[in-house]
Amino acid sequence: MTLRPPPRRYEYLTDGGEIYVRSFATIRAESDLSAIPENAEKVAVRMIHASGQTDLTRDLVIHPDLVPAARDALNAGAPILTDANMVASGVTRTRLPADNDVVCLLADPRVPDLAERWGTTRSAAAVSLWADRLGGAVVAIGNAPTALFHLLEMLDAGAPRPAAIVGVPVGFIGAAESKDALLEHPLQIPHLVVRGRRGGSAMASSAINALAQEKE
Repeated sequence: MTLRPPPRRYEYLTDGGEIYVRSFATIRAESDLSAIPENAEKVAVRMIHASGQTDLTRDLVIHPDLVPAARDALNAGAPILTDANMVASGVTRTRLPADNDVVCLLADPRVPDLAERWGTTRSAAAVSLWADRLGGAVVAIGNAPTALFHLLEMLDAGAPRPAAIVGVPVGFIGAAESKDALLEHPLQIPHLVVRGRRGGSAMASSAINALAQEKE
């Protein structure tokens, strides 16, 4: 069978390259990037591109050392540790500078038992299994506030320090509070958060993609 396109009924761009260029031009024209650290501008733009929210910058807080800390870690081969398979799936492997491992341990067989015994979510229990890879890693939490809270509690208890934390869990219960806790944490690990309820896997993975490579 020979495939044929349907009759064209609508006027729309079909050139992928032009769509890409125009999209980023629109973002820069409609977004206020003045409060974003200069070295993190492309991170903000990619997150806006992933979410379609040009007002995202009003809630975006980026530590001034986030970009160099995350990029140096990734260039040195550090793993990316994430709370959700959707975040892991959204990381563009060809952008990673050292064929970095992207790790989500939700499916680890130890997780259900840990979650039940500790009275917490599976996302939080899975974070505990990061301990042997956490030192110098780049963390991306885009789904579960409990995962971010649990990570901070691990750090309080002496867990190895990651190089950078992208903390953008989404939701109505605990999301805003977990991100505030990261912003206020005494270790002040280089971080990125979206204040309030907004966040999600697409934002987390787009931030990692921008941190992995300078090219827009």
